[in-house]
Amino acid sequence: MSYQSEVGAAAAAITGKPGWESISAESVARMRLQNRFKTGLDIAKYTAAIMRRDMAAYDADPGQYTQSLGCWHGFIGQQKLISIKKHFGTTDKRYLYLSGWMVAALRSEFGPLPDQSMHEKTSVPALIEELYTFLRQADARELGGLFRDLDAARAAGDAVKAQSIQNQIDNFQTHVVPIIADIDAGFGNAEATYLLAKKMIEAGACALQIENQVSDEKQCGHQDGKVTVPHEDFLAKIRAIRYAFLELGVEDGIIVARTDSLGAGLTKQIAFSREPGDIGDQYNSYLDCDEIDVSQVGNGDVVISRNGKLLRPKRLPSNLFQFRAGSGEDRVVLDCINSLQNGADLLWIETEKPHIGQIAGMVDRIRAVIPNAKLVYNNSPSFNWTLNFRQQVFDAWARDGRDVSAYDRARLMSVDYDGSELAAEADERIRTFQRDAAARAGIFHHLITLPTYHTAALSTDNLAKEYFGSQGMLGYVKNVQRAEIRQGIACVKHQNMSGSDIGDDHKEYFAGEAALKAGGVHNTMNQFAA
Repeated sequence: MSYQSEVGAAAAAITGKPGWESISAESVARMRLQNRFKTGLDIAKYTAAIMRRDMAAYDADPGQYTQSLGCWHGFIGQQKLISIKKHFGTTDKRYLYLSGWMVAALRSEFGPLPDQSMHEKTSVPALIEELYTFLRQADARELGGLFRDLDAARAAGDAVKAQSIQNQIDNFQTHVVPIIADIDAGFGNAEATYLLAKKMIEAGACALQIENQVSDEKQCGHQDGKVTVPHEDFLAKIRAIRYAFLELGVEDGIIVARTDSLGAGLTKQIAFSREPGDIGDQYNSYLDCDEIDVSQVGNGDVVISRNGKLLRPKRLPSNLFQFRAGSGEDRVVLDCINSLQNGADLLWIETEKPHIGQIAGMVDRIRAVIPNAKLVYNNSPSFNWTLNFRQQVFDAWARDGRDVSAYDRARLMSVDYDGSELAAEADERIRTFQRDAAARAGIFHHLITLPTYHTAALSTDNLAKEYFGSQGMLGYVKNVQRAEIRQGIACVKHQNMSGSDIGDDHKEYFAGEAALKAGGVHNTMNQFAA
């Protein structure tokens, strides 16, 4: 609806109401435009449609991949989207990622926790709601500035400028974008997963990522000791999430099925199998077993029968069963195909390194069965990107017969190599990794799980070093405030960013000339007007 249409609709609602004569239709229209999304479900439906369109665009052209950064606070997500709009003019194909790792490490009432699903499950939907609160406030702030500019143009009698500003209002692009939210392994059984999924969707999430680890033994995907569950257990949780989406009317909701099988060598259960070759039998076929006869069955042994043979799976003292070494990729492929055939929309393969060839090898096998299979991929800070890619270049050069005698493969992270030809080629491969992996390895969405965790630590370290050292106040002014001003960082006017001007607008709506505004001539934020 256009700006003038909103004003007309507000006028119709006010007209004829006794005692409402002091209510301004234009002010009502502005408040409505600044609050486009009334509920989290409105957001979930809107953003799910965006993701579906983006998925279709990627299927037509792999160059149309999408990206996100993980954010652990609403302000961080807000500043990210403000920066994207400033630098690129659009938020198209840029999302937010909500990392369970960062919720555990930064948002738990227990304090910092490892990524093992020990944090309060309610903290996840709470962060989704917080992120969207800040994104909606970014809308209100930017539109408020346009409304002020419109009033100024009208007061100056500049009809051309006024019309130009009104066109900007009519074509305003919201800061609200899709969030892919991490539900870990579901925080319990399928019912627990369903209940938590509902809370996350009601908060605004249109895409939920769930992994096939056992929920009470869940580990970070880049740590050891991961334990997977049989496919039927995982599918029950995928169905639980789909039911949650459908119950709440988000019919386009997206489910991202994550497999940790590449690095998980253990399972807690032997899958139930009805007949040879079914999904349970396939899962069990990867167990590391010893062939035995009846006389060798010991006290408490668990045995399975396959192809007329009696097999004893290797069971650890922890009561976990062990998979055969080297079976990870085969299990990943089976996990992915089975998930897509049973309601998942996107895949997440957690790998131990960012290697396009490795990812593509698995995706090719999946696409032989499901041609439009596509991935969400974790461009993880757990990878040493510099070392990994320098070693990949080293290995490629060695295969090609190039002389690599000047390089020590084990020391390629060293600053000694920073200016080398090998380092330059590695950096170029890192720069184009997302584009190349989207084209070759079926990656629709690239994300970095924990970037703002690391940027907060790095920037704080730099500020502490300067401010508490010899630079004193110059450490803040030169490296923070002066940089903010010259880079056009919006929150240099921190009162405006926190909503002071929005509050002043409301005071004027509510009290007219009697309003006591904060943004007057003595507001020190006016020092940043230029």
